[in-house]
Amino acid sequence: MDLLGLIVAVAVVSVSGALTPGPLFFATLSHATKSGAKGGLAVSVGHTLVEFPLVILLALGLLTVADEPIIKLSTGLAGGAALLLFGFMQVRGSLTSKSGASGNIGVLPKNPVFLGLVFTSLNPFFILWWLTIGGRLILESLGFASLIGVLLMYVSHVWMDYAWLIAVAYLAKRGTSIVGTRGHSALTAIFGVALIYFGLAFLASILGAGS
Repeated sequence: MDLLGLIVAVAVVSVSGALTPGPLFFATLSHATKSGAKGGLAVSVGHTLVEFPLVILLALGLLTVADEPIIKLSTGLAGGAALLLFGFMQVRGSLTSKSGASGNIGVLPKNPVFLGLVFTSLNPFFILWWLTIGGRLILESLGFASLIGVLLMYVSHVWMDYAWLIAVAYLAKRGTSIVGTRGHSALTAIFGVALIYFGLAFLASILGAGS
């Protein structure tokens, strides 16, 4: 994967994940009715305080074995399968969702940075994403430019988290939404299909390399 291909893959996969409503998204909505964009920024910082060390730890663990065929095969299969699964789940969710209701997310921390820490670290989807899909992106980044490639990959990923959560928080305080329910469902479906495409591409590249 070249530099442009890596950035495009990271961007598409990251956007699809950001647009999927989850605990952090709904917690940000609830908190932002008072704090606005500043609250969204603080939540994003808390999210990064968990995510960035995890990415570096995974990269350091993969660095010494990045060229092993079994590692490339296992991360490729796991990442491709996870992309397919999450893609189908997103498409299905877009067809069945009725609203953006948050449901019960419990008592929110008053500190938005702490909120970002809590709702990121306790989200099993987040951990699974980085162990499968993210693990494959880390491996591709290591092959491209070692740890510098990982940093480039992470920057290509994390700015979308900031942009999305800040926009959500700003508009929540103003009492408006980014898109209506139908629009959000359509975007979710589109990026779900994109996840499926990249999942198939991951699997094809791995199986093709092994044949």
